[in-house]
Amino acid sequence: QVQLVESGGGLVQAGGSLSLSCAASGARFSLNIMAWYRQAPGKQRDLVASITSAGLTNYADSVKGRFTISRDNVKNTIDLQMNSLKPEDTAVYYCNLKRAGATWINYWGQGTQVTVSS
Repeated sequence: QVQLVESGGGLVQAGGSLSLSCAASGARFSLNIMAWYRQAPGKQRDLVASITSAGLTNYADSVKGRFTISRDNVKNTIDLQMNSLKPEDTAVYYCNLKRAGATWINYWGQGTQVTVSS
């Protein structure tokens, strides 16, 4: 009922910028949180940034001041603008949607690789 597709990953030099996009299709939910997570090899999948249906944002401490999450409720997309990239930002980035129900229900995209070279 919900599909998420990420795009925009690639290879970038340290200090550079990259923008990721996630397109959502299928059922729409008035109360939801969309987010970007990332997972490096051998590491846990961690929250990067989230944005609620009302536009409230939250960021991991490691990306505050460098990354910006935004959403377009008409296009049903979220974006992640990544600036001042560091090698430690290298990971597979996943789009996530949580929608309200009896509990929060999660949907995940397939992921897109971001590699930052030193």
